[in-house]
Order: sequence, then C-alpha cells, then structure tokens
Amino acid sequence: MTTIKLGVFFFLILAATIQAQVSVMSFGAQGNGKTDDVQAIEKALLTHGSISFPKGIYRISRTITIPLSESGFTAISSDGTARIVMEGAGPAFFFKGTHEGTAAPTTVKPGVWEKERTPMISGIEIIGGHTEADGIEAAGTMQLTLSRVVIRQCRHAVHLTTRNRNVLITDCHFYDNRGIGIFLDHLNLHQINVVGCHISYNAEGGIVSRGGEVRNLHIGTCDIEGNHAVGGAPAANVELNSTGGSIAEVAITGCTLQHTSKAAGSANIRILGAGTDPSLERRVGRAHTREGNVTISANVFSDVRTNIEIREARGVTITGNTFWEGFDQDLLAENSEHLVISNNNFDRNPRYAVNGFKDTENNGIRLIQCSDSSLMGNVISGVWRQRAAVDIVGGSRLMIVQNHVLDSDGIGLRLEDVNHSLIMQNMIRDDRPEEKRSQEPSLLALKGTGNQISSNMLSNPTNKD
Repeated sequence: MTTIKLGVFFFLILAATIQAQVSVMSFGAQGNGKTDDVQAIEKALLTHGSISFPKGIYRISRTITIPLSESGFTAISSDGTARIVMEGAGPAFFFKGTHEGTAAPTTVKPGVWEKERTPMISGIEIIGGHTEADGIEAAGTMQLTLSRVVIRQCRHAVHLTTRNRNVLITDCHFYDNRGIGIFLDHLNLHQINVVGCHISYNAEGGIVSRGGEVRNLHIGTCDIEGNHAVGGAPAANVELNSTGGSIAEVAITGCTLQHTSKAAGSANIRILGAGTDPSLERRVGRAHTREGNVTISANVFSDVRTNIEIREARGVTITGNTFWEGFDQDLLAENSEHLVISNNNFDRNPRYAVNGFKDTENNGIRLIQCSDSSLMGNVISGVWRQRAAVDIVGGSRLMIVQNHVLDSDGIGLRLEDVNHSLIMQNMIRDDRPEEKRSQEPSLLALKGTGNQISSNMLSNPTNKD
C-alpha cells in the first residue's frame, strides 16, 4: 500500500471515530469556565454514550453518575485540551456497573457484554474545585480503561470501590492531589495494570490498596514520587495493606520511586501483609494471614525514610533494583518469611551529595524474625551510623551468601538469635582511610545455633558464637 493510500486509510478511520462521537456542545454545554455544564454533559452521556469535549473549561457542580446498564457502552474523550472543574463533593465521573462475577468469561452476565463492558475516559483533565472533590470513581465495572487522563488538586484521583475487574490505567498523570493517586479501597479486584503513568505529589499515597481482595496488580514503567505530606500521616508511594482483607500477586517493575525523606514514616513501598482469616487461629495459632507473592524488580528507589518496608508478609522477591538514600534504612522486614533479596545495589553514591542532605542518610538492611529466606549477591555499601550494615535478629533457615558489604560503619554483618542458617562467601570489608574505618568486627554472630559460617572474606575477622 502506498504512503498516500495509507494516509487516506488512517484519515478515514479517524473521521469515522469522530463521527461516532457526539460533542457535548450539541447538548448545550458551554465550556466557558462560567456556566454549570453538568446537566448538558449528563444528557449527552445518557442519550448517546460516546461523547467528546472540544477545547474548553467545563464546570460541574455535582457528580456525573453513569449507570452503565442504562447508558450502554460509554466513552468520554478529548484531545487533551478539555478541562473539567469539579466544584462539588465526590467524583467528577462515577462509573456504576453491575458486574458481580470474576474475570472468567463464564461469570460475566450477557447484559455486561451487551451494554457495560469497557467504559473509557481519555484525553481529559479533571481539576478539583472542592475540598472533597475526587476525579474518577468506579464500582461494578468490567474492563474500565483510563488513558491520557490528568487529575490534579482533587482529593483522590482514581477511587476504585466495591468490585471491579480487568482495569487498565495507562499514560496518565495523577499529580498534586490531597489524598491518594490510585486508591483501591476495600475492593474486590482481580487484574489491574498501571503502566507508563506519572503519579506524584499526592499527599496520602501514590498507589494504595487497603483491605478487600486484590489480586494481579501490575505496576510497570511508572514514575511514582513525592506521595507523602510533610507533617501528615505516614504514607508510601506504593502501599499494599492487607489489614481486614488480602492483597497478593503483585508485580512492581521498571519504576522510579522516590521522595520525600522530610515526611515522617515515608516509604517507597510498604507491604503490611497481616490479612484476615479467622480459621487460621485454629490451624496455625495466629488470627491473620501473611499475604504477599510480590515481585519487585528493576526499579530505582531513593530519598525516603525507608525504601522498602515489609511486615507480616510471605513470598516477596526483591531483585535487580538500585537503592540509595534510605534515611532510616533501605530495607526493613519483620515477621516475614520466604523473602528473596538478590542482586540489588544498596549504595551511597557521592553524586547525590549535591542534594543538600549532607550525608545524613543512614541506609542499611534490617531483618527481624524472618525465616526461610535468602540474601544473596547484593552490593551493600556506605551504611553509616547503624549498629550494623546488615542487622539480622531472630529467624532461621536463612541463606546469606555472596554479598558485598563494604565501607560501612559499625559491624558489617550482625546475627543475633539466628538458627540453622548458612553464611558463606560474603566479602565484608571496610577499606576507607584509617581515621574513618570501622573498628567493629566485620561479622558478629550471637546466641544462634546450628549455623554454618565459612569462607567469608573479612577485614576485621572477629566472631563470637
């Protein structure tokens, strides 16, 4: 096909797409930043379902609810030049579906395929003009798709509630909101992909999942930063909180996660795995699960109090990431099991001294009462003002092998009450100038039994069993 024919072909496709949509102007919307356009937009959605917004500023005074079983297939779009200003409480757009099944085709009722599937918003900016304004909320949807959406100065940018399936969020900017960027709020949700988004400066967290039943959360190639408020409650760029429910089967890959160390309790990733299952009390002696099955790979972490915090979790793999500027520590894991921490770079890079922190970050790794886990092939350098660069208290059946622990204050590798573990082929050295060099032992083991410690290269070879 010639270039000219290809151009004509794509022009015809674009023309057909535009023709299929109806401008909200046709239903009386003004887009002048003064008129309340809520009724005109509602009428356009309920009448036609596929609507477009020409360039303009569209004020709305209340939530536009889209009952998908009545409105039918729905698409809301612009070319990036339309702004919605939500001047009431609640979401600007609320997609209300009736899907009650899973993602399996056999559980999807015919009415969902015939009227409700794949509601979409693209190319729209939403701004909050009310302290309790949200951007987009969805409940009961199948294949909700958000792309090229900008939401700022709202409370929550995207609020997913009750039950949804197969959500796609791509190429979006959720920026400078008072609450959370993407909030999975006590939600029953399987299959959600968040790809290629900027999620930044949301005061109560970037991507936050709390309670409910969440599975198959995939976060990839996003920039997620500054989702903490100085003086606010502790928040995380990504928070997976299973309290009251369960969150598992998560992949976080190829993202940058950072800022801000000035907020107390800030973390890049926080995993609170203590989910709820009353039958566990009888079966294993505790009333909560240890949720997890999380893979964290090929990310860049910096500039928070703790880069990754894991509590009461099981099955977390952390591999191939770069860490620096963990002001309290880089990695803290407590009461967890089946952790794989491998081939990461935990660094103090002089390049970042220009940030004005004056080397006040401490860095380091702390594992407390963690078992059946491995710490392997990591480079851990420049841990200052900590009792140990790698501090492991409690736990058993650990494999700590082939790590580099370099040029750090205090003890290089400290083990206390660690049992039946293998510690070998680690290089633990401090080769800084003598006046800066640690005088503590490179490796110190206290109180543990059944350990095999051998073939480690130490600069200060003092050990107490």
